[in-house]
Amino acid sequence: MSRIIFWLALVFLVIFAIRSKIREAQKRHQQQFREPQQPAGRAAGQAEARVVAEAETMLQCAHCGIFYPASETVQARGRDYCSAAHATLPGV
Repeated sequence: MSRIIFWLALVFLVIFAIRSKIREAQKRHQQQFREPQQPAGRAAGQAEARVVAEAETMLQCAHCGIFYPASETVQARGRDYCSAAHATLPGV
């Protein structure tokens, strides 16, 4: 009976050691590919303002409902469409 307990304890310890090594490897992997920290103070505000300034308005197609950049819009009958094909469909 003591041999069974010994082998069960040994298996438990091996499994525990393997799981801890896997967790350590995952943490190292996440730290390696973690995004760089954002700049602090005034530089952070400027970086955020630049991103907002570069963002483009998205519109929804009146036919299919897909969102697309406003610079690619096709207007017909007072509505916005994602392509000329959707703008020319009858019954829309």
